[in-house]
Amino acid sequence: MFTGIVADVGRMVSTAASGQGSRIRWATALDTADFTLGESIAVNGVCLTVDAFSSGNFDTDVSPETLLRSNLGRVRAGDQVNLERALRPIDRLGGHFVLGHVDGVGTMTSRQPQGEFEVLWFRATEAVRRYLVEKGSVTIDGISLTVATVSGDEFSVAVIPHTLARTTLAERRAGCEVNLEADILGKYVEKLVGGKNGSGLTMQSLAENGFLR
Repeated sequence: MFTGIVADVGRMVSTAASGQGSRIRWATALDTADFTLGESIAVNGVCLTVDAFSSGNFDTDVSPETLLRSNLGRVRAGDQVNLERALRPIDRLGGHFVLGHVDGVGTMTSRQPQGEFEVLWFRATEAVRRYLVEKGSVTIDGISLTVATVSGDEFSVAVIPHTLARTTLAERRAGCEVNLEADILGKYVEKLVGGKNGSGLTMQSLAENGFLR
């Protein structure tokens, strides 16, 4: 579990084929002396497992499924990535609950400066867009952001100077691919009320279980 509050902008050091997946080394300014084998870490919003580490570096194995559903397969040596270690029960929850399970890859379509702030627009697939609501939460490359506008197949987020300075969003340009994760709350609500095909939560089932008088 993560919060979408980026702790460090790291970079890819190297990547090597590992079966049909990849083994990737990442550089970080985080204190790797505090890392433990098997812990989870979010890289551009993708939950990965640390399976080796040394001073300033850590290694992860990335499965074919993760390469298919995220932008990690297009990251190259030297590219910057957003990093966040897993949430501890005593941490402040500054963003929203982020699982690190990417729903799809979106594309930045434009940037609109507003003084020191910026409004960024992204195109998303229906698999992500169905859960987006104005003033709701969305995770972009591991960053917890608030949806400003939803219009057609695009949505916008308003980004403050602090976030631009401490994440990879400052270097993103139109055409860049980003990892998107919708708020888990919308997915559970959809499941409860029946989703696309199921009967789910209905007025009849509520009445049958004593919730309606």
